[in-house]
Amino acid sequence: MSVKICDVGPRDGLQNEPDVLSVPTRAELVNRLAATGLPRIEAASFVRAERVPQMAGAEKVVAGIKRRDGTEYAGLVLNVKGYERLRATSLDRVNCTLAATESFNQRNGNMSLEEATAQVESILAASELPTTATISVAFGCPFEGRVDPGRVFELCERLETRELVLADTIGVATPTQVKRLVERVSILGADVGVHLHNTRNTGFANAYAALEAGATLFDASVGGLGGCPYAPKATGNIATEDLVYLLEGEGVETGVDLEALVAVSEWLEGVLGRRLEGYVYRAGAWTA
Repeated sequence: MSVKICDVGPRDGLQNEPDVLSVPTRAELVNRLAATGLPRIEAASFVRAERVPQMAGAEKVVAGIKRRDGTEYAGLVLNVKGYERLRATSLDRVNCTLAATESFNQRNGNMSLEEATAQVESILAASELPTTATISVAFGCPFEGRVDPGRVFELCERLETRELVLADTIGVATPTQVKRLVERVSILGADVGVHLHNTRNTGFANAYAALEAGATLFDASVGGLGGCPYAPKATGNIATEDLVYLLEGEGVETGVDLEALVAVSEWLEGVLGRRLEGYVYRAGAWTA
């Protein structure tokens, strides 16, 4: 069995950091991650710099990437304007995102739920690149509470794409909830993925539940970096190296060099000047 891991560290991982890393440093992070054998990296998001200054200069970051064969480079967009910016770069894939609730769409993209859905539908229909659609706050919203799985399923039904990703943006899901929603969305025929945060220490249990339910794409962030500027108290994604350790230990092929990935987290720790949230990079890759 094999799955695809997408490292979202250069995008989701850095967008909640207090400091804005330079364009060359962000491009170097992408390059170091690619060298580990990761099959996909989310390199940047094409959003307004005044709203998310950590993502300013996305086009320059992409231009600084030294492309590696076997790695797909993706970018995230919220609207058609962001898609037009991405399309002018050399990225391989567009990840369009919308939230499952009215309130989060208003906070994150200044759009209603219907407006955000229409934007994503328009991008999916127009894109000449492969597409992914991500439903954020798919399990719980910081402003509206628990999210009805039926609402998430109805949104997924509307989106014409080969990949659907269910995001636990604020880290409130539990394994049974994840398993049931992945199974439910899988009947639509698209490849189903998960984007999990470890806010309440359930992220890796949720990843295993998603795997059992048939998920084939897993978002994770090097060192466990991450969070959302528009979600109060949001903390990091599941750490990529921790996820690789879990999956490989269970006999699932990832194609990622775990020791090389640990070295990226060690480098990033020095760049940020603090300990990261992941565990494997501190404990080491145990291979006995």
